[in-house]
Amino acid sequence: MTDRNKGLGAIADANGVFSIVAMDQRNTLRRMFAAVGQPDAGDADLRQAKIDVAAALTPLASGILLDPTWGVPATTEAGARAASCGLLVAAEPADRGNYNGEPRTHRDPKQDAEWVKAQGGDAVKFLVQLRPGRPVGDGPDIAAEVLDIVRAVAEDCRAAGIPSVVENLIYALPGEELSAQQREDLIVEAAVQIADTGVDLVKIEYPGSAKGCRRVAETVKAPWAVLSAGVGFEEFQNVLRVSCDEGGASGFIAGRSIWKEAIGLDGPARQEFLDTVARPRLQTCLDTVAGRARPWTEAVS
Repeated sequence: MTDRNKGLGAIADANGVFSIVAMDQRNTLRRMFAAVGQPDAGDADLRQAKIDVAAALTPLASGILLDPTWGVPATTEAGARAASCGLLVAAEPADRGNYNGEPRTHRDPKQDAEWVKAQGGDAVKFLVQLRPGRPVGDGPDIAAEVLDIVRAVAEDCRAAGIPSVVENLIYALPGEELSAQQREDLIVEAAVQIADTGVDLVKIEYPGSAKGCRRVAETVKAPWAVLSAGVGFEEFQNVLRVSCDEGGASGFIAGRSIWKEAIGLDGPARQEFLDTVARPRLQTCLDTVAGRARPWTEAVS
């Protein structure tokens, strides 16, 4: 854990802004290696990718989000994380459940806040997929399940004295195609419902427009950070500007938009990319949110 601050301050900069690098991908990272012609990438390859990204980017970042499978142990053993950078640990199970084609959230009770603290973590990050307004038929109430789990995560974190960061990804029902307005509505409503459970920070998808961001600012009663969702780097800069200017976002939690091309490169080539492309990209993100992002301390006051 970092020594400089407690609570959300441990993963924010001195101005109360989140500039967090996401490198918690597990199954996604394997698919990324396969997509660049390395389908047989093993644990050692994934560990090294985590080490290289952490070493290059954590000196600039306020926090890094890592998985407990490869990311935390590899970067800890290698001493790859800058001392000034807070650590968020992904506490959701690597494999998500499924019910008739819909994602079904579940929680491993062993992967609780104390478990995160034992790994040196400053915050618990938990991924869910909440679909507001999902019809309830004869099967389980999947939306209610998600909110029950989020409440349990928030309560557990409060008891352990560590912040809860909940990420939501909305989804279409089987056979459904969402319009831009439907996506905005679902992103905003899910963020409202998750914030109302008492979590400390909500990590959400870009609502798609300035109007959507203003709706978040008006209705979400918790600090929020925008995720990159792997969009192109230039597009992400516009997402950052609008999210902060119009939505009162307190910063970002971004991964692939910054470092994705490093996957598939090895040794000196990867290091050169991280030094000359990824690190300047992260600095550009910092410059974009500077003076725009709403400090988290204001968002909770």
